[in-house]
Amino acid sequence: MTDKSRILLLLPTRTYRAADFLDAASKLDVEVVVASEEAATTADLSPRHTLVLDFSAPTVATQAILEFDDTYPLAAIVGVDDDTTLLATTASQALGLPHNPVASAKATRNKYLLRDTLAANGVSVLAYQRFSIYDDPAEIVGVGSSNPTDTQVGLPCVIKPLSLSASRGVIRADTPTEFIEAFQRTTKLLHTLKDDTNGGGVCNPDSLVHASQYLLVEDYIPGIEVALEGILLDGELKVLALFDKPDPLEGPFFEETLYVTPSRLSMNVQDALHRATAEAAAALGLQHGPVHAELRYNDNGAHLIEIAARTIGGLCARTLRFGTGMSLEELVIRHAIGQPVEMLQREQQAAGVMMIPVPKAGILGEVRGKTDAHRVDGIVEVSITIPIGGEVVPLPEGARYLGFIFARAETPALVETALREAHRQLEFVILPCRRD
Repeated sequence: MTDKSRILLLLPTRTYRAADFLDAASKLDVEVVVASEEAATTADLSPRHTLVLDFSAPTVATQAILEFDDTYPLAAIVGVDDDTTLLATTASQALGLPHNPVASAKATRNKYLLRDTLAANGVSVLAYQRFSIYDDPAEIVGVGSSNPTDTQVGLPCVIKPLSLSASRGVIRADTPTEFIEAFQRTTKLLHTLKDDTNGGGVCNPDSLVHASQYLLVEDYIPGIEVALEGILLDGELKVLALFDKPDPLEGPFFEETLYVTPSRLSMNVQDALHRATAEAAAALGLQHGPVHAELRYNDNGAHLIEIAARTIGGLCARTLRFGTGMSLEELVIRHAIGQPVEMLQREQQAAGVMMIPVPKAGILGEVRGKTDAHRVDGIVEVSITIPIGGEVVPLPEGARYLGFIFARAETPALVETALREAHRQLEFVILPCRRD
């Protein structure tokens, strides 16, 4: 094994994706160094194969990576999710490895900065404003005032945190009363997260924690929603997959369930979605590596909702295979170490995933029907990712799904049918939370 094939994987302790990335690296015969926030994740690895880093402090963590590289040179750094995007970028810059501009990575991690950057570079965005969690939502929405203010928002609108993902804390409001309730609910969530992260809210200036002090409010845009998975090759966007989201996402919460590919949308619509993603990536200055975008399409065309410099989250990447069975994780690592991926195409067979929603808060007591779900024609995997006895919290406060169901079939319609039928076979017994 040569130093040129050693990569650093930034793997948060709570990521679903450690096994898939490690398996991909093994198939490529790449030496892996695993970096995590806690030693427990990498306790069975030798010192040359493990690092403990604070992902929320990129400057400090980058210095630790530089010191490690002095002894064990790295060929690439791969961040696997939102929490590691900025560090992967700053450390790659410091080591002279291929990377996106740091400003681009920062913009993808802050929804307000993202929209500001896009607008400044000529990309059409929804009307948006940023508010402090200490602002009065009644004043913002004009309740009790006969004179509209410059900051008064229009309705319907969507309230969302600046840096959370997977629709966490995202709420639609159609009336002033709904706006006030949604603003207060999301604010409460951010207060809780800030206290948990900072021991009372002391901000680390080298982190994104300050984003928890603000909310984004933007116009609600109707239309169908899709997810685009791509990779940037010297600034050119290669689309790896376009996922339809068959369930309507109209609010008040935006719980994603089904992802099915290939898309059943017309090629004209797909081309418009591709162009909108490429335009946004270029405006942000993104040049290198994976991108995951969420978009909507209506009579006015394609509208970017979010774009991140990472791959699709959770276990959803298991829906994708390229060439003769290559995983998305393997494709990303190949690209990171300089191997060509331009010609790789997704397999022709349709595939999809259901992110199993949490129906109510409580303690997961039992999962019934898993065997019957497995027996549904087209189902290839049913993975329950919350252990029995674990706490479950629905959106908008929750951050974890109950699990994932995967299907493959000849057509997207058959995939969707299989996923829905498998989900119907499952029964989740959720017990009340214990009170101390």
